[in-house]
Amino acid sequence: MGLHPLEFSECYLDSPCFREKIKAHEAELDKTNRFIKELYKDGKNLINATKQLGMAQRKFAQCLGEFQFEYIGDAKTDDEKCIDESLQEFSSFLKNLEDQRELMMRNITETLMKPLEKFRKDHLGIVRAERKKYEKETEKYYSSLEKLLNMSAKKKEPQLQEADIQVDAMRQHFQEESLDYVCKLQEIQERKKFECVEPMLAFFQTVFTFYHQGFELAKDFDHYKRALQINIQNTRSRFEGARSEVYELMKRIRETPQEYRQTSPISCEGYLYVQEKRPPPFGSSWVKRYCTFVKEQKILHMVTFDHRSGGKNGEIESVTLKSCVRKTTDMLDRRFCLELDITDRPGTVLTVQALSEDDQKFWMQAMGGKDPIGHYLGRTYSKERGIDAQLDDVGLSFVKNSISAIETRGINDQGLYRVVGVSSKVQKLLSLMIDETSNEVDLSTSEDWDIKTITSALKLYLRSLPEPLMTYGLYKEFISPAKGGSPESRIQAIHCLVHKLPERNRQVLGLLMKHLANVAANSKQNLMTVANLGVVFGPTLMRPQEETVAAIMDLKFQNIVVEILIEHHEKIFADAPESCPLSPAAPVFSAPARQSKKLSRQNRPLAVYNPQALDIQNVGDSSSLTPDETSMGSNESVSSQSSSASTSETPIERSDHAPLSTSLSSGSNSNVTSRKAMAVYPCEAEHDSELSFQVGAIFNAVTQSREPGWLEGELEGKRGLIPENYVEML
Repeated sequence: MGLHPLEFSECYLDSPCFREKIKAHEAELDKTNRFIKELYKDGKNLINATKQLGMAQRKFAQCLGEFQFEYIGDAKTDDEKCIDESLQEFSSFLKNLEDQRELMMRNITETLMKPLEKFRKDHLGIVRAERKKYEKETEKYYSSLEKLLNMSAKKKEPQLQEADIQVDAMRQHFQEESLDYVCKLQEIQERKKFECVEPMLAFFQTVFTFYHQGFELAKDFDHYKRALQINIQNTRSRFEGARSEVYELMKRIRETPQEYRQTSPISCEGYLYVQEKRPPPFGSSWVKRYCTFVKEQKILHMVTFDHRSGGKNGEIESVTLKSCVRKTTDMLDRRFCLELDITDRPGTVLTVQALSEDDQKFWMQAMGGKDPIGHYLGRTYSKERGIDAQLDDVGLSFVKNSISAIETRGINDQGLYRVVGVSSKVQKLLSLMIDETSNEVDLSTSEDWDIKTITSALKLYLRSLPEPLMTYGLYKEFISPAKGGSPESRIQAIHCLVHKLPERNRQVLGLLMKHLANVAANSKQNLMTVANLGVVFGPTLMRPQEETVAAIMDLKFQNIVVEILIEHHEKIFADAPESCPLSPAAPVFSAPARQSKKLSRQNRPLAVYNPQALDIQNVGDSSSLTPDETSMGSNESVSSQSSSASTSETPIERSDHAPLSTSLSSGSNSNVTSRKAMAVYPCEAEHDSELSFQVGAIFNAVTQSREPGWLEGELEGKRGLIPENYVEML
């Protein structure tokens, strides 16, 4: 049983039982007072700890916001720009969250701490004061009563009557005080229930409001997060492809380093040890210098650079070369030496020592020495061995024949152009088709050649041309607009450059882009979006003449150029533009301004290419490969970077059996109102906001979601997100 009620009538009796009841009530209020004091202390600690957390979070956010990624090369892709800006986005999100937390702490102070402390002081404190007063009145009354009772009966009657009157007055006053005190005790007992709990309710409401605001922030952040996930996956895929190219280049350089030595028709450079003669008896010394020889002016620039002393540079010394002669060991007891005759120092001969015999030959050849070797022009990409591919009528006929066969027989084949054919079959088909003496085979009707062999042969033909289809000369000009600018400026620049190509190159490129646009239009079946086709054909159609790490870093921009050509082929190849930039080799582009967080994404999310998502061994008849028949290699492992001008979009792959990506730029899904749709692929939800379903599931009330690449629909009474490329509109 709880506390006993205090009856007002008992105030007149003031029995021991009544007094015990009062003590129980007082003990309960003391306990409540201690509870509130402890709660107030813990609340203060909570607020201070939260402030410390907020300070740490803000410092962490500041650290994120101040860091900037450096990148290799002269430009970044749109994906890389988004990744670079992501730390600032994270910082902004954390600061916003901490602003809400700070507001929560202020509300907790106002709604919890102050009301509790006020109740403790204004009500529980008053009761304590009333208790002391009640105890004082009790002592005073009973002392007077005892004094009265101890008076001698022999006192005069007036004195006794006066004492009786005084005691009666004190008794009445004591009973009134007792009534007030009992009323106050019971009032506080009842009041504490809501005076304590109501602030706690306000506290939890404030906490829940903070978490709800965090949830709303997370919802706003979700759009950016999904787009960033695509940016990260694209960048990771490009990294894997570029890394394999870099390792391959490093392997070739390690095998034949002299072939890849940095040189140009203008100058050559490297380390030489220069003999510096001193007056007797000190003899001479050999000083390592980094030398640059300008061939046309025959000027040799030398600068001292010692790696062991921290790489400190000395002053640059320049001399003009008259002649160069190899110095033999019978003349000087050091190997790999050259004797340089200097024109600006008549009668002065400069002796230098190369680092090796090959290095000595290199400098001899560069300086026009008396014992020159074959002139080195640097290593370039070479065409495929054994294939004499030419951009002539025979080659054009093969391209048309292949395109016709692919569009007639295999336009819907999954992994079209990505699934490669058997090397021996591909070589055989291409050799047959470009042999002028053989009868032309109609690939559209011939069952002797499967589709993947035809697509691989077409790519092999394009790679085997003496010069890429988009030419070495225009390579840098094509790459330049892909590195920046608005979608419109990119299209305009590439439009102009296409019409600078030779007539036959432009004709073949136009045929190929129209065909690839047809392939992308069927991406729901073949899974080859514009972005995926850019990955395949970027390195095939354009590449630099010299093979360097810098060139490999530009692979991602090749994909962008090819994507623009595919998506805008009708405009680009229709007519020559009326006006073009004055200097297309280095057009000036202004980077587009970044949008707000809710809209901070490109015109469309980039299609994601996951090389592991499509098992070549399980597609088509590639399982027929034997150890003697290797698949054709290519540069198709590099991830795509989609142009900002693109209009198709794709969600991230959800499983190994889900589509790699799909184009939404065509078909009925582009403008979805409230309709029905049927699942064509199974899907397992990864978030509460998504729906899980099996093939054949029917969705009702399907509408376009705010989330790019997703729909919203109802299934079995639940509404949620549906990947757009997993369904077919009914």
